[in-house]
Amino acid sequence: MRAIAIIPARYASTRFPAKPLAQLGGKPIIEWVYRIAEQLFERVVVATDDSRIADAVTAFGGEAVMTSTEHRCGTERCAEALKKIDGEWDVVVNIQGDEPFTTIEQLRSLVALFENPRVEIATLATPIRGCRAAEDILNPNIVKVAITPHSTAQYFSRSAIPHLRGIAPEEWANHHTFYRHVGIYAFRSEVLRNIVTLEPTPLECAESLEQLRWLENGYTIGIAITEDVGIGIDTPEDLRRAEEIISKSKL
Repeated sequence: MRAIAIIPARYASTRFPAKPLAQLGGKPIIEWVYRIAEQLFERVVVATDDSRIADAVTAFGGEAVMTSTEHRCGTERCAEALKKIDGEWDVVVNIQGDEPFTTIEQLRSLVALFENPRVEIATLATPIRGCRAAEDILNPNIVKVAITPHSTAQYFSRSAIPHLRGIAPEEWANHHTFYRHVGIYAFRSEVLRNIVTLEPTPLECAESLEQLRWLENGYTIGIAITEDVGIGIDTPEDLRRAEEIISKSKL
């Protein structure tokens, strides 16, 4: 099975403009992500809409491809990049360009899901645990996923799923394992080409979650469990936290 990693990276960001080029431990965030991916995949490509990002990738020895500024999400950007890349690829792994703590184990577990011929799309989930579990379960900014016994997604929601009837919400974490969605995706190539042609669906619009469009259209989404949540860099504050982690761990 041939798998390629595509890292979508756009320059414009409401909360953190030029984020892929922000320095983390002496190198741009996008390079951290690239270096992780190249340890596993025979080819890694950054899909960007800005020549400054493309130039930075080229400068550290990476490969970049230019894509449209009109894309609404990273999935669309990956699909355009796939059209422009030579070679035949069975699986495309969409690695977020602002996730410098993505692990090799997470990426390997994503690709392994495609050993099941029923799986068309793959993503990750992690158990919601710890002292903030009750708060996280009810937090609409944390996307939850219900998982079948066959390790496929039943539903994604900003609400707590399932609702535990007759139990106080602050006790839910003590009675059921809730799962947080970790937003790294992988697709069979033909599936990626098809899903970007789909129209928005009612559940997707209601929850503002693109993965619901795929479920509503009958695609099977495999779920791999990870204990690693990682830190996405969405704001300058997140970047400072990441710097502290790197400093303490001497990465």
